[in-house]
Amino acid sequence: MCPHTIALPPMNVLLVEDDPTVMLGARQALQLSGIPVLEATSVEAAMPLVTQCAPAAILSDVRLPQEDGFGLLKRVQELDREIPVILMTGHGDIRMAVEAMRLGAYDFLEKPFSSERLVEVMRRALEKRKLVLENRRLHALVASQQDFGLIGQAPGMVEVRRRIASLAPTQVDLLVRGETGTGKELVARAIHEASGRSGPFVAINCGALPESIFESEMFGHEAGAFTGATRRRIGKLEYAQGGTVFLDEIESLPLAQQVKLLRVLQEKSIERLGGNESTRIDCRFIAAAKVDLRTLADKGEFRSDLFYRLHVACIELPPLRERREDIPLLMAHCLRQAAERYNTTPPACTSAQIAQWVAQPWPGNVRELKNLADRLCLGLEPDNASAAAPAATAPTLSQQIERFEKQLLAQALQDCQGNVGAAAERLQLPRKTLYDKLLRHQLDPARFR
Repeated sequence: MCPHTIALPPMNVLLVEDDPTVMLGARQALQLSGIPVLEATSVEAAMPLVTQCAPAAILSDVRLPQEDGFGLLKRVQELDREIPVILMTGHGDIRMAVEAMRLGAYDFLEKPFSSERLVEVMRRALEKRKLVLENRRLHALVASQQDFGLIGQAPGMVEVRRRIASLAPTQVDLLVRGETGTGKELVARAIHEASGRSGPFVAINCGALPESIFESEMFGHEAGAFTGATRRRIGKLEYAQGGTVFLDEIESLPLAQQVKLLRVLQEKSIERLGGNESTRIDCRFIAAAKVDLRTLADKGEFRSDLFYRLHVACIELPPLRERREDIPLLMAHCLRQAAERYNTTPPACTSAQIAQWVAQPWPGNVRELKNLADRLCLGLEPDNASAAAPAATAPTLSQQIERFEKQLLAQALQDCQGNVGAAAERLQLPRKTLYDKLLRHQLDPARFR
């Protein structure tokens, strides 16, 4: 066992059920799948096991003697809100499931359920609990609700924030890839701020760095190294000691300079121009590219050894056209920022304007959207909302979004054969949010099983 590995408590499941037949069936299904089981027949009997044995997940009937499963859920949440609690009942319906999700239940099972369904739900719950326990240290460094200044709830952006949170404390050098204007430097700064590094954040635009001064700018120089070098100068890499170096547009760095950068990444040391002594550096490197470096490497236009050195970990930023659902929220955020910057009032946006923005291709991505927000706040953008207004008989934007959302939910349920938990993971939605949406759209998961 690795000496730095934190031993996790046993992944036990606490089963709370007063029906002996259901208790026996659930216990056998879980134990045959290698999942240890603790048992209790009431909430009062269950709570000492929760505090003393720290179960990784809890499966409880809703209808229990005296206090019910919702009471157990509340008492468990007071101890640790991140313990997955799955409620089950033979008398439930989708409204009870919604109530359970709103109260914080991990999932909801309607009796009778198959052993396979039970084991599948419990395995997902245990995996979630394992990740929670392994990342408690991370949550101490990065607030659980931190959005890193990255606005949006599209699946791609949720994954970006997840990767920032998981990679920031590791200190690994990494690559950020995305089109122009997607926010690569913003991501790099977020990683630096969440990393706990005490040194500065140093941004270097590789495309704007002339070859003739590359070594002097990056590594520094000694007095007399060249004409005009009257004294020692500290380079950007040495200046970033204890911090983070952001190499923007790494793809534009000439091959000759890539060799020198690769050596620095490997050795973590530099030699000032005109000097003979090596200086150790302690800085993290984050490179950004707007093109696929692997493709460039295959063509011989980028060093493959440098690519593999940088590509240990990678964060892909989705273009704005692939997360159109975030555009209204992004525009509102950018308008507020622009109004504060220019001391103006944010203009009101019509549904026609929003529909128009959602439909635009946005080749400049978020940067282009911010530029439009600036022009709107300054009154420089013509009001063409009336020309773009839809016909009276056309559905409104909200109606179109609702219709599209219902189609996505139905498709996810169909693909997952009515498994709400699996559908929630596929859609990257919290279960309680998904249950709310199913109720609003009158979608019954049972019809898809």
